[in-house]
Amino acid sequence: MCGRFTLTSTEDLAERFKIMEDFLPEQLNISYNVAPGQSVLSVIHTGSERRMGHLRWGLIPRWAKEEKIGYKMINARAETLAEKPSFRKPLQTQRCLIVTDGFYEWKKIDGQKQPYRITLKDKGIFSFAGLWEKWQSPSGDAVFSCTIITTEANEVMQDIHHRMPVIIAQEDESAWLDPENSRKPEELLLPFPSEHMDIYPVSAAVNNAKNNSPDLIQPIGQ
Repeated sequence: MCGRFTLTSTEDLAERFKIMEDFLPEQLNISYNVAPGQSVLSVIHTGSERRMGHLRWGLIPRWAKEEKIGYKMINARAETLAEKPSFRKPLQTQRCLIVTDGFYEWKKIDGQKQPYRITLKDKGIFSFAGLWEKWQSPSGDAVFSCTIITTEANEVMQDIHHRMPVIIAQEDESAWLDPENSRKPEELLLPFPSEHMDIYPVSAAVNNAKNNSPDLIQPIGQ
C-alpha cells in the first residue's frame, strides 16, 4: 500500500511535466509527511492540455453519500481496477499523476514498526499512477479527490511490504495521462524496476502525521 509520501522540492515542475505556466496552481507547497485527507499535487490531461493542481487524497466516488468514504480509498489495487464500480470509469477517462520524490513504508522488526523511505536513486521527482474523481456534496460543493494505484512489490520492496505504489516511468507519463492513447492503461501498472530505487530507514517520528520537517527524511542507523 501507500499511506505516506513526500514532496520536498517544487523547482522546475512546469518543465518536468510539460505544463504551461497558466495551468500551474498559485501555490506549490513542499511536505515531508503527506497523509491521507490532505491535498496532493497532481497532473491531469483535459483532452487538450496538461494541468497541475491539488486533489484530496482519498477518492470519493461520485455516487457516495458521504465524503468520509474517501479515507477508505487512498489506494486502489491495479489488479482489480476494472472490476470496481468506484474505479472503472476513472481508469478509462480520469487518470492522473501524483507528484512525489519519495514514499514511506513500515517493516515490523522485533515487534516494532520501523519506517523506511523509498526514493529513486537520483533522488529526483517522479509520479505515482492515480485516478481522480469529482464528487458533489449535498450542499452543492465540488470535491476533487484521488487515489494512488498499488501493485505487487518489486525485489527491493518485498522485504518490507508485499505491495507498493505504481510508479509511472517518465517516458510513459503521456501514455498514462491521455485517454486517447492507444496503449491500454493496464499495461503501465507494473512494479517499478528495483535497480532504479533506493531505500533507507528513517525516524519513527514520521508515524505522527502532525510531524513535518526535514528531519523525517534523514537516514538513521547507517
